[in-house]
Amino acid sequence: MKKLLVLALTTVIFACNSDDDNAQVINNPETPGLAYALSDTDFTTTYNSLRSELQTNSNISIVAEVNHTANAQSIDETLRDTRVIFFGNPALGTPLMQENQLTGLDLPQKMLVYQDTDNNVFVSYNGTEYLAARHSGVGGASTLQQIKGALASFTENATNGSVTENSSTGITDKDGIITLTSNNDFNTTYNNLRNAVVDNAALTLFAELDHQANAETVGMTLNPTRVIIFGNPELGTPLMKNSQTTGIDLPQKMLVWEKEDGTVNISYNNPSFLQERHGITGNEDTLQQIKSALNNLAIDAAN
Repeated sequence: MKKLLVLALTTVIFACNSDDDNAQVINNPETPGLAYALSDTDFTTTYNSLRSELQTNSNISIVAEVNHTANAQSIDETLRDTRVIFFGNPALGTPLMQENQLTGLDLPQKMLVYQDTDNNVFVSYNGTEYLAARHSGVGGASTLQQIKGALASFTENATNGSVTENSSTGITDKDGIITLTSNNDFNTTYNNLRNAVVDNAALTLFAELDHQANAETVGMTLNPTRVIIFGNPELGTPLMKNSQTTGIDLPQKMLVWEKEDGTVNISYNNPSFLQERHGITGNEDTLQQIKSALNNLAIDAAN
């Protein structure tokens, strides 16, 4: 009887140890201002579910889809499943830019779907607290809470999970945004920038968005504001291999915007800000290359 009892206890102990060994490891993203949910399905199913959620919403337009993994493969690099989808609703986004035009650098909305080293699949996006902290005045925009609810709903429906939004404490107004004043008018500045991107064989133009024109489609007004989205997998892939959440801030974006007084500006994200935000280690040469490339594009557009 004692032998049977010992055997039973031993079996229970080993069973418990086996369960612990097979327990799912979940490393939630720690990126400041990032909202996210853990999916209960595989990467492809999650991404397609999210895409379907957006496509079936008549108020939403998908602007671009970027497959970071495929782009990495195009340069003979490997990257775990990582895709970002850009989409927008001018009726909700325009009021944010009316409060602060620089918000156009973080619009249209984007969602990152990725599978991490432990095979967990996350859907993530820049939370509304992040937008409000980075762009003064946006916290009082009439549509901010609608945006918050819509993004959470899309995410939860695609993942069957609940959304967590990381704190934006430490994010300040214009944080990580470099702005250069142009010597040209708005159209010349934008066309110079676009030509500089298109003429650079290392860059791929993914999308262009005219925020002012989109505002007019919903009966709103906005000063001239346009964003161009482009990238170079040779430079972006190493950053995402080091910290996968960097994919939410890639490809690169540059905003051309005209103030009330007629001043034309070019704004873009400082790579050093992305480095700090996503905890990128090493890659100093790559980050410096990106910084120089963006600076040169802005100078080409401004002069």
